[in-house]
Amino acid sequence: MDQLRIVGGTPLSGTIRISGAKNAALPLMVASLLTDSPLVLENIPDLADIRTLSKLLASLGATISPEDMGEGAGRALSFHVPTITSTLAHYDLVRTMRASVLVLGPLLARCGTATVSLPGGCAIGTRPVDMHLKALEDMGATITIKDGYIKAEAPSGLSGARIIFPKVSVGATQNILMAATLAHGETLMENAAREPEIEDLASCLVSMGADISGIGTDTLRIQGKTALSGARHRVMPDRIEAGTYAMAAMATGGRITLEGARADHLQCALGKLVEAGADIEITADSITVGRTSGPLLGVDIMTEPYPGFPTDLQAQFMALMTLAEGASMITETIFENRFMHVPELMRMGADITIHQSSVLVRGVPKLSGAPVMATDLRASFSLVLAALAAEGETTIRRIYHLDRGYENVVEKLRGCGANIHRESDNQDTPDL
Repeated sequence: MDQLRIVGGTPLSGTIRISGAKNAALPLMVASLLTDSPLVLENIPDLADIRTLSKLLASLGATISPEDMGEGAGRALSFHVPTITSTLAHYDLVRTMRASVLVLGPLLARCGTATVSLPGGCAIGTRPVDMHLKALEDMGATITIKDGYIKAEAPSGLSGARIIFPKVSVGATQNILMAATLAHGETLMENAAREPEIEDLASCLVSMGADISGIGTDTLRIQGKTALSGARHRVMPDRIEAGTYAMAAMATGGRITLEGARADHLQCALGKLVEAGADIEITADSITVGRTSGPLLGVDIMTEPYPGFPTDLQAQFMALMTLAEGASMITETIFENRFMHVPELMRMGADITIHQSSVLVRGVPKLSGAPVMATDLRASFSLVLAALAAEGETTIRRIYHLDRGYENVVEKLRGCGANIHRESDNQDTPDL
């Protein structure tokens, strides 16, 4: 396995092109199951999760082929599923990625049957699929769980229903939104998630012929169709990647322009960075982030569903706060196990105390390089961020987590002056 070796202390300066959003691309890829015509997705990032889902879709009957977009135009893939050749999403393909459960709704809507392994992914909480299953049952499906697999049947097709989610769930909203496009009659979804990635999915589905109103709100109304067509759609920029590199600029005392980033997707996070001492310039297609002449200041945050502070930026913000003047309280309300990076940050000299679902971070004058280990996707970049700001050398092991969600990390950071290298770690062993 590979590891990263980083020598910190260099202010990052330059331009980083923000990739297509992983969390938008994955459900968009799954949407190809809803039609027998090609769905072409532009701006697809080259990530481990994208490759894993591509293998899953291929096992269900998808033909996936690249399209030439020209130099500098990003990557495009065509997904064509003229016939569903299998309705089984096997454990071996689902176990590493939570988003794999999104094939359940589309398979059930198009074929009337689906067998999907209970999913895996980062160990940051239980993330149950009960809301997905309850909503599909409300739409007429019969569901059983046996031997680690979800077996869903709707031989006469799904029927529109009123779905009231007991709490906001991005995955459940996406799954039911896709299923409802091919259901009989109208589906009303209340307390739906409002993340930009859901808007992106809904916009693509509309391009495919779906009838969806209320896009961007917590109430979605879908009139089912007998069939959807193909379409061409550009994946939105990755707001989590943009927020991550913005924090790297602040942590190192540098200044980075994030090309392609959309400030309207990051209003809460950018507001918190301004409170902490950021100097931010916004244009129609970029965000430039640096630090003002004053000190980095401690700021409290609480993760919340969009438009609140994203849980996927919590670990990175915590790493930033380890270097701030004063103290900050960080409260996690989305996932119960999302503080696994704390012991690793403390190995580098951070002063952090965990209080159930909150942590108190007392800023220290400096962090020191140390050997650390990534525990999940976002935590892995919190360690990169801390290493970039620390004195001395840091090695980060188990960076396969990082490969799931960040494209060309080494190249992008090197382009801004970082002393970072990827190398083989012969001593590392897979998780048992």
